[in-house]
Amino acid sequence: MRLNRIIPCLDLRDGRVVKGVRFEGLRDIGDPVEIAGRYSDAGADEIVVLDVSATSEGRSATPALVRRIREVVDVPVVVGGGIGDVETANRLLDAGADKVSVNTAAVMRPELIESLRDRFGRQCVVIAIDAIRRDRMGWELLVRSGRGRTGLDAIGWASRAVDLGAGEILLTSHDRDGTRSGYDLGLIRSITRAVSVPVVASGGAASWRDFAAAFASGATGALAAGVFHEGQVGIGDLKRSLLAAGKEIRTC
Repeated sequence: MRLNRIIPCLDLRDGRVVKGVRFEGLRDIGDPVEIAGRYSDAGADEIVVLDVSATSEGRSATPALVRRIREVVDVPVVVGGGIGDVETANRLLDAGADKVSVNTAAVMRPELIESLRDRFGRQCVVIAIDAIRRDRMGWELLVRSGRGRTGLDAIGWASRAVDLGAGEILLTSHDRDGTRSGYDLGLIRSITRAVSVPVVASGGAASWRDFAAAFASGATGALAAGVFHEGQVGIGDLKRSLLAAGKEIRTC
């Protein structure tokens, strides 16, 4: 049985953890190493580190920071931001990342997914999907930290990415990001029905009930940032509430 995962996310800009709403209005939260260590100690099952300005600035996430985070956490670390080739991914994995997350570069050059799979194995390849609702036409795939429209169907892209070698989908609802209005359950259900790999839901969590709803909709991981950063939800209390509700959660 695959246990559900609780995953804090550290969005980075200029080496600091930031948080906003729909990728805008970013405010400083603190030092990523200190925050990562605190979440690891609190019982996080995994930590995602995303450098949200790397792609627009033409660079990648920093291996040196990954090494510093790796020194203080004992859970898997996923790193994303500006990863456009196998060599960059290799440097981040060598620095201590367990998986790499790719969005824009994979959309621009889908063969990158195959290259990453062939070099590191499917289990290391996470495809990040930022999706925005298109009225009754489903969801459109976004790139460049939500600032670029592609015209592509997000569900179709998820299926293609898995066929190419993605081992996991990190699924963010652009509409819900930072709003604390709950995960987009329709989006989660649509994606999980289309792919055979684990899906991590992101965007909109406000309480343990939102995490429970994401798991009930097919996600095997639920990611959040603001509710953890501001202490609205504690990881230990969250896990206890989910266990009481009958959800299969990792407890160590």
